[in-house]
This record gives sequence, C-alpha cells and structure tokens, in this order.
Amino acid sequence: MSATTPDQPEPDDLANRETVRITVREQQTVRLPSQRSGAGGAGRPSRPGRRPHRAPIPLAVAVAAFWAALVSYLPVAAVLGLAQFAEDAGSLPGAARVGLAGWLLGHGVPLDTPNGPLGLAPLALAAFAAWRVSRAGVHVTRAMGARHRGTPGQALSVAGAVGLAYGVIGLIAAAVLNTGDVSASPPRAGLTLAVFGAAAALVGALRTTGALRVVARRMPGVFRDGLRTGVVAAFLVLGAGAGAAGLAVAVGAGNASEMLGAYRAGVTGQAGITLVCVAYAPNAAVWAAAYLLGPGFAVGTDTVVRTTEVSVGALPAVPLLAGLPEGPLGGAGAALLAVPVLAGMAAGWLLARRMLRADPSARWRSVLGAALLSGPVAGLVLGAGALVSGGPLGGGRMAEIGPVAWQVVAMAAVVVAVGAVIGAAGTRAFTGP
Repeated sequence: MSATTPDQPEPDDLANRETVRITVREQQTVRLPSQRSGAGGAGRPSRPGRRPHRAPIPLAVAVAAFWAALVSYLPVAAVLGLAQFAEDAGSLPGAARVGLAGWLLGHGVPLDTPNGPLGLAPLALAAFAAWRVSRAGVHVTRAMGARHRGTPGQALSVAGAVGLAYGVIGLIAAAVLNTGDVSASPPRAGLTLAVFGAAAALVGALRTTGALRVVARRMPGVFRDGLRTGVVAAFLVLGAGAGAAGLAVAVGAGNASEMLGAYRAGVTGQAGITLVCVAYAPNAAVWAAAYLLGPGFAVGTDTVVRTTEVSVGALPAVPLLAGLPEGPLGGAGAALLAVPVLAGMAAGWLLARRMLRADPSARWRSVLGAALLSGPVAGLVLGAGALVSGGPLGGGRMAEIGPVAWQVVAMAAVVVAVGAVIGAAGTRAFTGP
C-alpha cells in the first residue's frame, strides 16, 4: 500500500476537478519620446515632418564659389611660385600675384604683359577649375533642398547665382592683379568668369537635381542617341590626338631635355617648368587631333603644321614643342587620316549595339539618322576645343597659335559622320534581325 503525501491529491480527485481557465490581459506598451542627440536638443522630442535647418542660399552661393576659386588657385600659385623663386628669387607677394595671373589665364582671360598679349589658356587648369565650380553647383543645389527632385528651372537659378558670384571674384582678382606689370581688364574678367562659372555650375546642378534625366527624356530618341554618339566620337578623336602627341614628345625627348636644361633654373625651377608643360598637355592633344583630322594648326603667324605640309620658323624653347614634326609625312599622312574615321566607326558600333539592346528590331532610319547627326555634334565639340586651345603667346610672330576652329568643325563633321554611318550600318546588318 503506497503512502500519499498530504500535498499530493489523489488520482480520482484530479479527474473529478473542474478546469479553470485564466485569461491574461495584454498590457499596452508605452513608448517613450525619442531623445535628440546634441547638447541643444537633449530631452526634447523630435517633431515629425520638421525640416532640418539649412544655410541661407546667398551665403551658400558665396561660400561655394569662393571655395572653388581658392582650391583652383592654390595649385597654380604653387607651381608658378616654384618657377619664379628658382629664376629670380621672387618674393611671396610676387609669387601670389603671378599665380593670380595664371589663374585668370586658365579661365580664358587674356593678359597684357610687357612682351605683348598672352591669351594661350592652359586647358588642364581650365578643366580643374570647371570641376571645382561644378561641385559648387552641387553644394548649392543641396542647400536649396532640390537634390534628386529639382526642376530645370532650379538648376538654371543655381547656375546663375554661382556664375554671378564667380564673376565678382574674377573682377576683384583682375583689379588686384593690375597693381603689377601684368594686367587684365576687370570687366572682361568678370564677364568671362561669370559665363565660365554659370556653365560649369549648370552641369553640377543638372545632375544633382535629376533635371538632366528629365531633359533627356523629353528629347526625340534619334536626337538623344546622335548627341551621345557625337560626344563619344569627339572624345575618341581627342584620345587619339593625346596618344599621338605623347608619342611625338617621347620620340623628341632628347630635344625636350636640352630645352629644359637650357633654362638653368635648378631642380625646383625645372619641376615648375615641367608642370607648366603638363598644364598645356590638353592643348597639345587638341592640336594633335586637328593634325589627324587634316587642317593642322599654327605655331606662329604664317605657319602651318599638317600631315602634308610643315612650315615653321624659330620657336621658343618650350619642351612641349619638341614633338613637332620636322616635315610632311607623305604616304604615312594618308594613313593617319584614317584614325578619325576609325574613331567614328567605333562610336557608330557602340550606337547600334545600344539601340539594338533597347529594341532588337530598331529601324534602319533611326540608326542611320542618329549616326549622321553624330558628325555635326562631334564637329562642334572638337571645334569648341580648337577655339579655346589657341591664343597669342606674346606679340610678334607668336601672336597666332593653335588650329582654325571652323576648319576643324567642317572636317570633323564629315569624317565622323562617314565613320559612324559605316560602323552603325555594319553592326545593324550583321547583328540585327
């Protein structure tokens, strides 16, 4: 007989007892207000929908434009300061003023010097300054709160505001520069930098607001494809010109070294002169592209350098000019003229592949129309490069340097259009349905 403890119920009792259900009520969760970080917002709840404080638009424009100008000025002052200190042990204010002159020249502002007008702008500096001003457009667009949801009108307003501020900076810089031997016209400097700043800031504002996609969608498809293909073809031709210029300078490296050593400026001065040549390397690429296209370029009054004719006189001792050809190329010159055609064919091939990916049954009319349109677009891009790459280098016979813009436009339009049509038609014929 088993013993049962007093606390333990009998098995029969367990079977006879009623089941009691206990319902547990759910308790509501109490949410505490979130705390704001920072000393000023500790203990205060955040307000939903409250917009963060933004800087006033005029202040944002002024700061962004000034910062873009300062960042693009400092490298110029450093490079030209090296050359000046090595040559004549110039002072720091003198180096700053020379840097200011170079900075204005990089934006396309002509300078008046004791040796004559100087208007040959270093395109590497111009590209760097344009990039910095485009970033200013990005920052001002963000300050307006128009990032990714702006309109073309807002992008234009940002470009106008940044351009106005940049033009004021250019006017002040020219006024400061005029205290020395080198001078520039303040009104022209202000207008040039205003246009430069507005154009560069517009690029940044269009991309940041998303208005560039809106504008692209509103364009007809053929025009949009032709515009893109023409820009691609122009950059391919410029790339070929850069390769040709680099090869020519490498072949004439001995002459370039002799020119550099003739300055007797020491290691620091030679480094500064080398960097100045690097700043003009994009100019040489544009000139070489004009050389490949056929019109060629000039290195002085009544001079010409093209594949079929080379007529130059005495040249300044600039290492970058060591790569100039010594004479016409004859039969090899005709082969070089095929390089821009090949660039156009490559752009036409890319055009047809892109159109066939979007629509495997793309019409011949659309493909060939876009290819034909790419020729004038490439001509305008290369002509603009030819226009800004030249200018006077003092007075006398060096008053004309660079290619003739209209000749580059005409030749590039024809050559690129022919190449693009061949490349696009061949791709459409062999890969299309």
